[in-house]
Amino acid sequence: MSATLQPPTGLTGSALEIAIAFRCGAVTPQALVEQLLARIAEDGDARTFVWVAGDRARAEAQAAGARIAQGRALGFLDGIPVAWKDNIDLAGAPSRAGSPLMPTAPVADDADCVANAAEAGVVNLGKLNMSELAYTGLGLNSYFGTPRNIHGPDHVPGGSSSGSAAAVAHGQVALGIGTDTGGSVRLPAAFNGVVGYKSSEGRISTRGVVPLSRSLDTVGILARSVADCVLGDIALRGALASPVRRPRIADVAVLVPSNLDLAACAEAVSRNFSASLDLLRSAGAPVSVLPVPELDEVRTLIARYGTLTAAEAYLEYQAMIDGADRGDMDPNIVRRMLDGKAMLASDLLSIQRARAALVPRIRERLAGRLLAMPTTPITAPRIEAVARDADRFRDLNLTSLQFTALGNVLDLCGVALPNGFDGGGLPTSILLNAPGGEDEQLLGAALAIEAVLETGAVAARRSAARAATLA
Repeated sequence: MSATLQPPTGLTGSALEIAIAFRCGAVTPQALVEQLLARIAEDGDARTFVWVAGDRARAEAQAAGARIAQGRALGFLDGIPVAWKDNIDLAGAPSRAGSPLMPTAPVADDADCVANAAEAGVVNLGKLNMSELAYTGLGLNSYFGTPRNIHGPDHVPGGSSSGSAAAVAHGQVALGIGTDTGGSVRLPAAFNGVVGYKSSEGRISTRGVVPLSRSLDTVGILARSVADCVLGDIALRGALASPVRRPRIADVAVLVPSNLDLAACAEAVSRNFSASLDLLRSAGAPVSVLPVPELDEVRTLIARYGTLTAAEAYLEYQAMIDGADRGDMDPNIVRRMLDGKAMLASDLLSIQRARAALVPRIRERLAGRLLAMPTTPITAPRIEAVARDADRFRDLNLTSLQFTALGNVLDLCGVALPNGFDGGGLPTSILLNAPGGEDEQLLGAALAIEAVLETGAVAARRSAARAATLA
């Protein structure tokens, strides 16, 4: 393990593996944090970090190392390196939410989720880049720079938790903490080939989180494994343990919407999704394909009235959007918030009433089953395809978020799992959803499904290697 924790390679193991390495004496939290701080400094072109908490990280690593050496670790995340999306308050750092118009003064206190994680012993490395005000899914940021997608430097990293996903993929942290209002954890997880967990509304406190939509904002986790997400969920909530258990795969029922247009997905996305379902069936998971009319109703709702996020985002940032400095903002963000300004009070009420009726209906329809779909219908687009064309940006942004956003409207929790690559080496992902409040069942089922998908991936790699050898 220690050989893999050297710069410039960075972290290649999960948080759980690192915790085991700490206890085996293969590496110490102090040595690891120095390696990671050096890596972050050397890899500045990755543009993942906007603020590095070097002094705090060193002090926390020193304290964690002493506890572990004395056999009194606070838990599995004691000493584990974590960093936070720039809209989550970290004491001593500004919370600029990726925007040049947000205050530059440091905040005095940690957000609730940061304080909870600190009590669990995590090492806080700093603040991570993001889409401006958390309001696009592509992850571009013209002010702080765009985090580099490790699978394709010319491709978008996904957003809005772009830095949180990239930091995990680049081996700079074990856990990248983000927020998700329409897909902002799950989409960058898909584009960067990592695991993304969106929690249910209200499960993890949003106190100390810069808001976008107070109705829909949730805190989420980007990591290398579902097990790491389980550990992160415990820490961020301030819990001591979790009832999450991995069920037998035969007890994991999956519902695939027949009214999901897979033909409109990129070929690799559709192919890898179908292959994932085949693996699950072969492993014994009950997979059914049935209509889910609530998905169509959400699409109709958005087309007719607009989005709850747009209305609430404009309310939050009205002074900026209508102010003299609006020209300093990303015009794509301004355009989306102006959509909210144009909405009527009757539009907002219609959305809220329809949502109140749809949420219990989707819960009843799923009835213990997971709702499965591709996380996003495309792989990461090229930056040049969207950076200079506002209409192209808008179209691809809406396309990329079209599956994840359904979950936010329907109050679903979700886990995005890597499930393959396209011909250019860009990752694809499968999204598993459960009704709000069923996070433990979702995470447990995701543990079982992750094991099946990883077994299939290993078999596919061995088959390819054998074919190459014979050739």
